[in-house]
Amino acid sequence: MRKKLQSALKPLFKPVLVMFLVFTLVFSQAPAALARGSGGRIGGGSFRMPSSGGYSSPRTYAPPGGGYRGYPGGGFGFPFLFPFIGIGGGFGGLFGILIFFALANFAVRTFRSVAGGGEEEVGYSSNPKISVTRLQVGLLAQARELQTELNNLAETADTESSQGRAQVLQEASLALMRHPEYWVYAGGGTNQARLNSAESEFNRLSLAERSKFSEETLTNVNNQLKAATANKALSSTGELDNPTDLINQGPGEYIIVTLLAATLGKTEIPNINGSDDLRQALSLFGGIPSDKLLAFEILWTPQAEGDTLTSDDLLAEYPDLKLV
Repeated sequence: MRKKLQSALKPLFKPVLVMFLVFTLVFSQAPAALARGSGGRIGGGSFRMPSSGGYSSPRTYAPPGGGYRGYPGGGFGFPFLFPFIGIGGGFGGLFGILIFFALANFAVRTFRSVAGGGEEEVGYSSNPKISVTRLQVGLLAQARELQTELNNLAETADTESSQGRAQVLQEASLALMRHPEYWVYAGGGTNQARLNSAESEFNRLSLAERSKFSEETLTNVNNQLKAATANKALSSTGELDNPTDLINQGPGEYIIVTLLAATLGKTEIPNINGSDDLRQALSLFGGIPSDKLLAFEILWTPQAEGDTLTSDDLLAEYPDLKLV
């Protein structure tokens, strides 16, 4: 009877063993998924052409004072046209004027293209080139004052106006430049896209970084300030809500800061191979003028007090970063 029972159960042994191994692998990955920490986020802007800087919309160019600048005598206006066209004759009145403006527009665009070495004039294009740039810096966790600076920046930043957004990006870049002794890792790059597809590229990069947070605990996006209590934050007694977190996660070793910017024209950071390249890239971010900055985001983790980012977390979530 015993042998018969063993022979009957033997075919079931292998499927049960396979199921056991599958469940073991699945549930062994759960702590890694839960290891994602809190994040902070500052951002704002839109993918519409700015109204300042000599152009008023994506499709029109309107220099101040009327006419087209760059020619002696004040530009092409009616006093210039009348001697050649006349009010009631010439090329046929209004129709002749429209033809002349079309020819003048073509001539001016050709002249500017030649004078600029063939580069595209951003203001004349309804779909100009946009640079979407990402820069990431990994710092030692001892740079706690940087987290405080970013928190204060999020709470006070003006992310609704173009000047305010440029200032926020400058302040964040400057805060990173002030802590070179904590730089450990860095990486990033620039993608060129037309205006009609740049927003998708920017959102793709932003979502990829935000998905690495378990929770956004402090945000200021377009002047909408929101704060939340992270699940791993300290309790009112100053103790961790779950004392075993320190055992499971290990010590907090790193802080990751990500800068994203969409800018008019060509803005390209160098390949990050050392601290000098990183310093140059941060200077470039900090120097972006307000009339060129369409949209930006600053993201950092961990944000909440008591939260951690271990070396295992960094290697899993940021594998493309290089030592600097």
